[in-house]
Amino acid sequence: MPDRYAVIGHPIAHSQSPLIHGLFAQATGQDMTYGLIDGGADEGGFARALAEFRASGGRGLNVTLPFKLQALAAADDASEDARLAGAANALRFDGGRIEARNFDGIGLVRDITHNLGAALAGRRVLVLGAGGATRGALRPLALAGAAEILVANRTADKARTLADELAPHCGDCTLHGGGLDALAGAAPFDVVINATSASLSGDAPPVPASAFAPGALAYDMVYGKGLTPFLRAAQAAGVTRVADGVGMLVEQAAEAFAWWRGVRPDTREALARLTVPLA
Repeated sequence: MPDRYAVIGHPIAHSQSPLIHGLFAQATGQDMTYGLIDGGADEGGFARALAEFRASGGRGLNVTLPFKLQALAAADDASEDARLAGAANALRFDGGRIEARNFDGIGLVRDITHNLGAALAGRRVLVLGAGGATRGALRPLALAGAAEILVANRTADKARTLADELAPHCGDCTLHGGGLDALAGAAPFDVVINATSASLSGDAPPVPASAFAPGALAYDMVYGKGLTPFLRAAQAAGVTRVADGVGMLVEQAAEAFAWWRGVRPDTREALARLTVPLA
């Protein structure tokens, strides 16, 4: 009988995870199935769905909004990335234990360095926003060799608090936070990442053109929306290297697949299937 995996969230019908993992399984010859689980909107929905999936023989879950915090809380063991992020996006069931990981930041780094060919080592990185997406990305970005990371947020204190909390876990990288208004006087950045949800509402965080270094990469974690307001603003500032988050989606899925199955799939076909032209 095939091993069973799924993604849980609410809502979940839009998820591309079954397509991605189906391609991975086919390419690597894995005997597995992958489905969708809607955890519902009620308070106990995630816990019930998790228990039912484990009882039916499920081997692992991807976890998306709004259950990443609950997934971490349900785990018996969690990676440092998951603990620092305060959230888990992948679970594995080992006997009677639940193991948790957070591969979002790792997927982001893999997309930037491998798929897009942009260096992080020794570079200055600007991350816009101080929410959960940023929290999960900072340590992987730092451990990839970024020399300096600035977290910029509309509420400066939130960015400073996040940077101060994670700085001890970020190796030699200089990590600090501040308000968006401070960007006007800052030195330019080699990589600028929009980790806010502004693009979903048709907005863009106010980033001055001076924030982008020559040859900079502008990266929006939102995917499938074409040229987002943030990426459009970056182009207007003279940036020629722009990317959305589809590669992050695919690469974090590949990390989870490798954790579950012991083989890392080639991601090129999934990327080709899901990439939307940035126009």
